[in-house]
Amino acid sequence: MQRALRLLEAVGSHRDGAPAKQLAREAGLPLPTAYHLLRTLTHEDYLRREKGVFVLGEAVGRLALGSALQNRRSRLEDSLAHWRDAIGVPVYFAVYREGEIDLVAVADTPYAPAVEEWADFRETGHAHAIGQCLLSQLDGQARRDHLDRHPVQPVTPYSVRDRRSLLQRLSSIERMQPVVERQEYALGTVCAAIPITAGSGAATMAISLPLHQEERLLPAVEQLRNGMGGLLGSLAFSISI
Repeated sequence: MQRALRLLEAVGSHRDGAPAKQLAREAGLPLPTAYHLLRTLTHEDYLRREKGVFVLGEAVGRLALGSALQNRRSRLEDSLAHWRDAIGVPVYFAVYREGEIDLVAVADTPYAPAVEEWADFRETGHAHAIGQCLLSQLDGQARRDHLDRHPVQPVTPYSVRDRRSLLQRLSSIERMQPVVERQEYALGTVCAAIPITAGSGAATMAISLPLHQEERLLPAVEQLRNGMGGLLGSLAFSISI
């Protein structure tokens, strides 16, 4: 692996490519070893051979993109962890992607655990703050399509009871205001979700607390809202992760 990477670095240092002998010398490899690795890398599309020289192939671009996405995800997770520690609550980031609720990242601790996903999170979007927040950002057709595929049904005794009641609630949510639910998805838990506008995508950050700490919920979500300005760059690209 290290030898192959040295060869890739050597090829990448030559804009117009380089022949095998030169690459072997620059990578510090015996020529037979270099030939073997160059053939393998070419077969896997990490390199291309053109007019006797080797240049970088398309697979290197995909590798670089994957690395960039991983770096971005790491920055997102670091940001969530920062607010988890600063506020002392679990912090969630979710998006609505390809017709489904996608919980992208969660930051919690043993002392402030995230809500356990005891009922499928995608199918019960009507019952939790994250789902309600995302659904409130959709247009009417997309919202109806989601509910056709994931019908409204009570999850706990506190859940919204039917589709009509849910649609009324969603239509009453003020733009860019937090969405709060109390024990609708998980008994003994209260949650709040903040809508995030990032182009045409729907996204949200959310927090949760045990019911007996409910008085902390609104101050905590307000603290998160006030700090979101520095997060928006990380959150915007995360919609495409």
